[in-house]
Order: sequence, then C-alpha cells, then structure tokens
Amino acid sequence: MAELARDLHLFDSVILSPADALPLYQQLARHLRQLIARGALRPEMPLPAERELADRLNVSRVTLRKALQELVEDGLIDQRPRAGTYVRRIHVEQALSVLTGFTEDMNSRGLEPASHWLSRSIGQATPEESLALTLAAGDSVSRLWRIRLIDGSPIALELAAIPCRFLPDPLVVDNSLYDTLRRLGHPPHRALQRLSAIVLNPQQAEMLNAPAGAPALYIERRTFLANGCPLEFVRSQYRGDAYEFVVELSLAAPPHALSQNPLTERRI
Repeated sequence: MAELARDLHLFDSVILSPADALPLYQQLARHLRQLIARGALRPEMPLPAERELADRLNVSRVTLRKALQELVEDGLIDQRPRAGTYVRRIHVEQALSVLTGFTEDMNSRGLEPASHWLSRSIGQATPEESLALTLAAGDSVSRLWRIRLIDGSPIALELAAIPCRFLPDPLVVDNSLYDTLRRLGHPPHRALQRLSAIVLNPQQAEMLNAPAGAPALYIERRTFLANGCPLEFVRSQYRGDAYEFVVELSLAAPPHALSQNPLTERRI
C-alpha cells in the first residue's frame, strides 16, 4: 500500500459536475479509466480503502461503488474478498501457429488495440535490416516505431522496417500495418519469429510503465510474401508480465513406425 500512498493526490484532481450529461458515478468511472489508461494507476496497484477513497473524491460510497462496478465490468479492476480493490493485470496469450497482425489479433479477443507513434520515417537500411530483408547497399526502408497498447495500457515497443518499394509512404499506416500492406497489394503470407528473454532498460521501462530491469520478451520477426520475398523486419519488446506465447506440439511418429505402416510404406 506504500506505493499507492505516495499517489493519493491523483484522487484529489477529479471534478464532478451536476451540469455534466453523465451521472456522477459515470463521471467518476471515466476519471478512473483515464488514470489507468495513462499509467498513473499501474497493474496490480491497490486502490485506497473504500471509505478513504470516497472521502478523497468527495462522493458518497454508493456513487463510488457504482463507479467501481463499471470498472469491474470493463475488466479494468478486480475486487478481491478481504484483500481490497486492485488495478487488473493485463495478460494476453498469443498462439504461434497462425500469422496475424497485432490489431486483428487483439480485436478477435474483444480487446481494444491502439498505437502511440514514436516515429514514422524513411531512411537508408542499416546493415542488420539489409541482411534481414535481402536489400542492396543504399536501399531505403520505411520505419514504424510505436508503443502498442491494449485497452489503453502499453504492452510492447515495436520497430518495423519495410522496403520502400512495398511501403513508399509510412504515414499511410494508421493502426494496422498488415491491413495497409494488403490494400497496397502486398499481403503478408508467412513469417519466421525468434524469441529471447531480456530485461528492460530504463528508457524502455519508462515507455512501457514498467520498472527498469523488469523481464521482457524480445522478438524478431521476418515476414514474407507468397513468392518468398522478404516484406517486413520487426524488432519488439513485450512486457513479460503481460504477454505469453503458446505453441501447440504433437509427438512425431518413430521412424520405424512409418516403415511398418502399410498406408505409408513406399514400394520401389
């Protein structure tokens, strides 16, 4: 509770107005959503006790309870018996068997994806990008650097490089890069992905509202067109406390079983 005690002033800044079209409890719920969305209230952070919070916000406990219930229904907070109220920890599982973009994958889960753009630019490919995308010396790429968010909370940093012949203007990408590439006639077909464990440096941690040194997943992905031409090279850092990748594996049949199976035996 000590971490929250230093931030109690956050609950003094809300202004509820009877002139607002929204009822007081919905105004309060809106304010608390904004605190969570901008990271002022972080995942797993406890809220003050109900009586103290109502006094801070200058509302009745009935109004407060109705506002908190809205946040529970939105999946933003948890009310734990005999433990208190906590900001909900974001947790997403991503299957590695199908190639999907971040936006379409989150939409399919009923989550709200968004991006905070850090930069969209064109520049000469670095040696690493040239190697990954099989580019010639001096070729240019469009670079998209952004923070990926789920329901307003930052979950990943993503830097994508795409050859300019496929994406000549990076500013045309609004949210979904894959949707943009499909519209331009370059649909992603398959990808190779490499994952490794890292810790966030201070800059990365600040952008992801996580403590410096927190565990994260570093992911490199190369995406290809149907003809095998490299289309995209992405480097991402995903918060380790919020994202898991799931792989389904099946046991391969022993080699001798294949030769004994009359349906698979080959005769010469």
